[in-house]
Amino acid sequence: MTDPELPPRELNTEDVASVAEKTSRKSFKRRHWGKLSLLTIIGVPGLVLALWSYGAMLYTYSSGNRVGYVQKLSKKGWLCKTWEGELQMSNIPGSAPMLFEFSVRNDSVAQAITSSMGDRVELAFEQHKGVPLACFGETEYFIVGVRSTERLGGLIP
Repeated sequence: MTDPELPPRELNTEDVASVAEKTSRKSFKRRHWGKLSLLTIIGVPGLVLALWSYGAMLYTYSSGNRVGYVQKLSKKGWLCKTWEGELQMSNIPGSAPMLFEFSVRNDSVAQAITSSMGDRVELAFEQHKGVPLACFGETEYFIVGVRSTERLGGLIP
């Protein structure tokens, strides 16, 4: 029943669909292998870094207060701007001052520190050890509160 003039038919519609399905799977594997490896190389370390940063900023290693005179406060950073400062602490007049370096993440706290420059201040801080990025602050001491303890004329009630 076949015509000798026509060549024999080798594939039917079902065969063509199965061949197309197999080649599309192979091309998917070849096409997305680079994207998946790039995502793995960048994504996994990024996720680990984000989780480590979140954990380090979530838990406070220590907290306390330091008293002295704010010597310097400036906003620093290329991408993430944070306030960085120094508190001059001196127990005995005439002795070499001890410097306490700190970071401020909150602009309202930085404004309060700026307004009390020249006064003796008490800075409340939280210490977060192991923060992997300088984007949160250059030091591990983060100021969370400020209180002016004396003005030029005397103590504040």
